[in-house]
Amino acid sequence: TPGVAGQHGTTDSAAPRCRPRTNRAPGVVRGADSSPTSPWGFYLQKIGPAGADTSLASSDERNIFSADGTCWQLEEVEMARSPGDQNVTRAERLQVGTLYSAGMPLAEIALAVGRNRISIRRIVAASGGLSPRSVARSPLRLSIGEREEISRGLQAGESYRAIARGLGRAPSTVVREVRALGRGRRGYRAWRGELRRDRDTRRPRTAKLARNPRLRRLVEGYLAQRWSPQQIARRLRHDHPDAPGMWVSHETIYQSLFVQGRGALRAELTRCLRTGRALRRPHGRVAPRGQLRDMVLISERPAEVEDRAVPGHWEGDLLIGAFNRSAIGTLVERQSRYVLLVALRGRTPDHVREALAERVLSLPEQLRRTLTWDRGKEMAEHVRFTVDTGVQVYFCDPHSPWQRGSNENTNGLLRQYFPKGTDLSRHSQAELDAVAAELNGRPRQTLGWLKPAEAFAKLVASTD
Repeated sequence: TPGVAGQHGTTDSAAPRCRPRTNRAPGVVRGADSSPTSPWGFYLQKIGPAGADTSLASSDERNIFSADGTCWQLEEVEMARSPGDQNVTRAERLQVGTLYSAGMPLAEIALAVGRNRISIRRIVAASGGLSPRSVARSPLRLSIGEREEISRGLQAGESYRAIARGLGRAPSTVVREVRALGRGRRGYRAWRGELRRDRDTRRPRTAKLARNPRLRRLVEGYLAQRWSPQQIARRLRHDHPDAPGMWVSHETIYQSLFVQGRGALRAELTRCLRTGRALRRPHGRVAPRGQLRDMVLISERPAEVEDRAVPGHWEGDLLIGAFNRSAIGTLVERQSRYVLLVALRGRTPDHVREALAERVLSLPEQLRRTLTWDRGKEMAEHVRFTVDTGVQVYFCDPHSPWQRGSNENTNGLLRQYFPKGTDLSRHSQAELDAVAAELNGRPRQTLGWLKPAEAFAKLVASTD
């Protein structure tokens, strides 16, 4: 019966002890078409009893013999890994770098790759948050598919010429590929060829700032004076117009700071950057997911809303509390800048819809026409809200808070009363009404120094 060599050897006590390449749980025997990125262990299969004729078996380099003369054949196996272990493969590092550059949060990257968040953070920190470089493959070089065909052909016992004929390559190309690994026909695997190709393709070069001490001292001095990398790069060209060796791009400076493996600039100099970050923040954004259904965009909003000539058009949003666990609903009437605050029992769409509908229905019918909101998931019940109140909800464009400018300004004023990082659920509706009354009692320049409460009172009187 075959046995798998785990942390304590094979399952058969008579088998020779064989230390695996990893101590993870055993997995499936690897075939010629398996992925080149999995960790490995050893698989020992008994092929001959003790005292058997070993003349043929000894010619196979995969065969080994235990003390009692039993013949065992050594095969490599793919070893399953637990999420979050530190045997991170090159393909996983490439995937992490690509997803991070696209703007995906670390928690979501961890789920996509199957690692824990700490491992993902460690991978990103090692690369400085920089995008992975892709190496172009020349069509003259063997592809991973061709290497798989070579591996399959060798396993099937085909000759080099037959394999080359199927690939449309010269026989010498196949021979060189197999011999380069130094394992012969039986030991050739496509993933080994790919790893050798990647290793040979890399041409690591010492960073420019590490090669030029004078240039490095200048850059470090400017960074210590809190110059930005772009200012440094431009100034060096200005001061040394005829010495290209003293030029350096701002991107080189950033990479030398973020990737400490380059050994060019000291890590503590990252504190001299404007942001003080030691990682590059990705500029990409993940494609939006979970869009609200049946949204009516702000581009379809009536023109009368834009010029504020007609009352009854509102802007709304949530003021978020500590740890995103509490919130206050804020509504601002566009013409009068009148503020309504709504206490919320929760941030779910049902809670928000019920609280807002109750507040809006307390207004005169002529003063509840439209509501402009951002794309927060709390308004997922906007269709039912419109049915309950008769107020059509319009949604802003993505990342466009200025389209609700009055509400954004009001939320900024409200932070004087409800600072960030505080629990907003402890404020009663009566307390919120008192804060709203105070804001509505301030004279506003945009209203000709009228108070929002006075302007709103005129609107209510005109509806009677």
